[in-house]
Amino acid sequence: MNGTPWAEARALAHAAAVPLPPQTLPLAEAVGRTLAAPLVSAVPLPAFDASAMDGYAVCGGGPWEVVRQVLAGHGDPGRLRPGQAAEVATGAPVPAGSDAVLPYEDADRDGDLVNGPLAHPGRHLRRTGQDIPPATELLPAGTRVGGVVAGLAASVGLDHLPVRQQARAVALITGDEIVHSGRPGHGTVRDAIGPLLPEFIARRGAVLELRLPVPDHPAIELSSAIEAAPAEVVLVCGATSAGPADRLPAVLAGLAATPVVDGVACRPGHPQSLWVLPDGRYVLGIPGNPYGALAACHTLLAPLLAGLAGRPLADLPLVPLVGEPDRDGPFTRLVPVRWEGAAVVPVGHDRPASLWGAAAADALAAVPPGWSGDPVGLLF
Repeated sequence: MNGTPWAEARALAHAAAVPLPPQTLPLAEAVGRTLAAPLVSAVPLPAFDASAMDGYAVCGGGPWEVVRQVLAGHGDPGRLRPGQAAEVATGAPVPAGSDAVLPYEDADRDGDLVNGPLAHPGRHLRRTGQDIPPATELLPAGTRVGGVVAGLAASVGLDHLPVRQQARAVALITGDEIVHSGRPGHGTVRDAIGPLLPEFIARRGAVLELRLPVPDHPAIELSSAIEAAPAEVVLVCGATSAGPADRLPAVLAGLAATPVVDGVACRPGHPQSLWVLPDGRYVLGIPGNPYGALAACHTLLAPLLAGLAGRPLADLPLVPLVGEPDRDGPFTRLVPVRWEGAAVVPVGHDRPASLWGAAAADALAAVPPGWSGDPVGLLF
């Protein structure tokens, strides 16, 4: 059985996610989260008529009598009558009645008189609300809050943002052969999945709360660990295939979990699955091989976290792929690639147990079954 087609599996994982409840946070704490409501300006930008240049705000035709100096953040700029000017700094409010700003480099000043070419009305002036009118919807719900978004919110008078609660994840690392520090000995394998998960999850706006080793036997230990996991998402690393120690399907059946995806037609990472527990938490079964686990994280975990955050499932950027990656029958192949000009080329070193190729790559290319040279989607 080949499993769910790769693109369909991504869509199913995203659709299965119920967005987490909203909360209101200060701007600094909202960074990394997702807007739970549109970002709406509280004040216009600029909030007052302002100068866009250092120079002279002028009224009417010249020459002009300079009657005051106006600096940014200092008091009422007053009003100009025809034939008057005010010396202004960039960003400073201009007096009422200002028609334009005459830059220093175009001005000829003699005492209290300044002359220069008459600019067309509005030249070098930023009128109130010219950039952003008040009560304007600037960004939709589902937008990731980065530093630029926080800066935009501050510029329109906001101190707090409504954002989705942060999804929490717990990783259960199964396998009696797994060691978690030092050099692996004969018959043992160093855990490479646990170290890659925190950054992968954090980049998607969630947090890995706990990494917990779980022995292969008895199966009740895995069942208890899943039940006790204090998170919306439980990752079970290993135990997902059909071997004698792969007991996740039986454990989840015992917990009355509902399958969303059970096996994906991709290489590596075929024995991956997504289930929903009766209490609404999600269990992802990902392969025990590190590169297979990374492929599963891109396939099911990333779309699930996007859905929990209320973000749309992003379309993958399409780029030309140069070279002949390995093909695998009816399976989508996730290939480590690096940029070479405007195209990407395979890095190699992409066997399921090795992260070498992925670590050296700029992205993973999703090469569909029957690929005939069309541009391929990139995963970052």
